[in-house]
Amino acid sequence: MITTVTADGVQEYAFIKTLKTRAQNSDKNVIPVVTEILENVRQNGDAAVREYTVKFDGKAPEKTEITPEEMDALIASCDADYLSTVEKAAKNIADFHQRQLQQSWLTTKPNGVMMGQRVRGLKRVGIYVPGGTAAYPSSVLMNAIPAKIAGVEEIIMVTPPQKDGTPNPNIIAAAKIAGVDRVFLMGGAQAVAALAYGTETVPKADKIVGPGNIFVATAKKLLYGVVDIDMIAGPSEILIIADKSANPGYLAADLMSQAEHDRLASAILLTDCAALAEQTKEELTKQMQRLERRDIIESSLDNFGAVIVCSDMQQAVDFANELAPEHLEVCCENPMEYVGKLDNAGSVFLGSYSPEPLGDYFAGPNHVLPTSGTARFFSPLSVDSFIKKSSFIYYTEDALRADAADIIRFANTEGLTAHANSIKVRFNLD
Repeated sequence: MITTVTADGVQEYAFIKTLKTRAQNSDKNVIPVVTEILENVRQNGDAAVREYTVKFDGKAPEKTEITPEEMDALIASCDADYLSTVEKAAKNIADFHQRQLQQSWLTTKPNGVMMGQRVRGLKRVGIYVPGGTAAYPSSVLMNAIPAKIAGVEEIIMVTPPQKDGTPNPNIIAAAKIAGVDRVFLMGGAQAVAALAYGTETVPKADKIVGPGNIFVATAKKLLYGVVDIDMIAGPSEILIIADKSANPGYLAADLMSQAEHDRLASAILLTDCAALAEQTKEELTKQMQRLERRDIIESSLDNFGAVIVCSDMQQAVDFANELAPEHLEVCCENPMEYVGKLDNAGSVFLGSYSPEPLGDYFAGPNHVLPTSGTARFFSPLSVDSFIKKSSFIYYTEDALRADAADIIRFANTEGLTAHANSIKVRFNLD
């Protein structure tokens, strides 16, 4: 069962060291396998992708690309209520991300100088979507909608077929609603390689986003520089800060909502109330009995879960900032008072009626979040993730003449005389 830790400045930090052992860094045995796949796809394109699809999935689909007409037919087989839910979620996600959109700008000075910044979407983005037991239509929305708002010209989605060789209709419906332009039935490191290098049928992407297993994550990591990527995601995690006003039943349910992702997931409760800590543990035992993924939840909580009893709420806040969790819930009497104190978290959920699954599916903020403590310096996926910026400068002759001596001095100080000469020749300076 989940461990109880009394925060004393030592025990809780020892627990952090335990958490760090679970991070999904590329296994040394995985890197050579993925490297070989990437090189094969780079050289042999579609033939290599097909070869690995047969090797790892048993067979390759008859058709790699799904046409718009085929997408429509698949969507027609989806539950109508499900489609309505996806459309509502897409609207919320679009509304939130629309507010992140940046504009190009231009400024002028009295001497005629003009400078500015041009902001535009990337030309082509690839989205990887798992299609097996971990098929998450919500991830399609979270990756594609910000890209569309950013002005990305073309969004390409790759997703492995189901066991019968057909696409997952729910994934296809989410892709259609989110504005994905083209869909290819392929998965694994070979699909990532196809997006990075381009093949006879799959166009080369500028950036690859989306979750996947260790082979997919390793492929993205190795290809960074050939293309841009979103992030290297580690196991899911939730941290809850709660005072005595919190409902232990809600806390237990929310801890397990992340523990069920996989056996490496982390679920932690921070509280200054010892009684609440024990009540929550009792609720975990009770509620776990009726959940389908009980074995995974139990393993996750046993190995990487903890109920940490703090001396006061300030100690809980300090520890939360140190841990920098992916998801951070604040189940306190006055949750808004903590907003300005919590500096390191992927996404913060305030109050007892803002559980983490609300953010996973529906509220609007992105659920692609930094993990493994990287919220100290990384941000959630956003519209900014799909844009590029370039600056521009216009100087008049008189404006450059006025600054010439300073520019030459800088260049000479750095020993770059050709830089200085570029200014000198324009004004016949020695």
